[in-house]
Amino acid sequence: MLFLVSLLAAGIALFVFFNAKKRFNKSESTFALGGFVVALLIAISQFFTVIPAGNVGVIDFFGLVSENTLKAGVNVVNPMANVIKFTIKTQEIKETMNVPSKEGLSVQLEISLLYHLNPENTYEIYRTVGENYSDIILAPQFRSVVRGVTSKYEAKALYTSEREALGKQIESELSSLVKKRGITIESAPLRQIILPAGLTSAIEEKLKAEQESQRMQFVLLKEQQEADRKRIEAKGIADFQDIVSKGISDQLLKWKGIEATEKLANSSNSKIVVIGSGKDGLPLILGGN
Repeated sequence: MLFLVSLLAAGIALFVFFNAKKRFNKSESTFALGGFVVALLIAISQFFTVIPAGNVGVIDFFGLVSENTLKAGVNVVNPMANVIKFTIKTQEIKETMNVPSKEGLSVQLEISLLYHLNPENTYEIYRTVGENYSDIILAPQFRSVVRGVTSKYEAKALYTSEREALGKQIESELSSLVKKRGITIESAPLRQIILPAGLTSAIEEKLKAEQESQRMQFVLLKEQQEADRKRIEAKGIADFQDIVSKGISDQLLKWKGIEATEKLANSSNSKIVVIGSGKDGLPLILGGN
């Protein structure tokens, strides 16, 4: 539209310029010439469009939507066409909703949805849905999926580490619904969960009891392992004593006694050695310095 208006303005300015020139009206002709140049520059500028970074452009020529989307930067276009800019940056939808749990409880949930538009499918989004596609198809689907997923989980799961798995399931189910439309789901983080009054404390008490039970199981397992260690150690000592006792005989003891007697006899220290006076005839050693 601006292209046609600028062309019309250029034509009028040119007509005024020639009329003023015939009448030798220099000021009027100069003004008309300036208007002609400005209008012409505006008309020429309509052949170019600038798409900002993080955006793409969809060309709509009197209802005919081109499949070739314009990328960021300066693009040459039909001056009669309308260029609609779509952002492909990550966007966020924030929702606060009351959702049902598996037990039928109503839980207040604050959740976000991070998504972005697929550049290759932007023209299809514009042609089939329009510029406000997030309000028409994304937000309603998001609410429906969240309620459907939370109804499969107990309220405790929304309060514990299972909330991450719940977010992943929401992301997966919603992605399967809108991906074909050209919308990519990035994540669906749960910001806050408000459970019914009294339920939070009950869940906390149950979690504490479960943690205490797990702690006692750990203590019992540790004690059992210590008892097994002592049992193995005692058996090892018993086996050692049994092997040693079987290897010691009277002949060995007598031989060791004779060796000891020989060493004492060769020693320079004073002593009294009575041969054969000990038990079983072993040497008996008395005194000594």
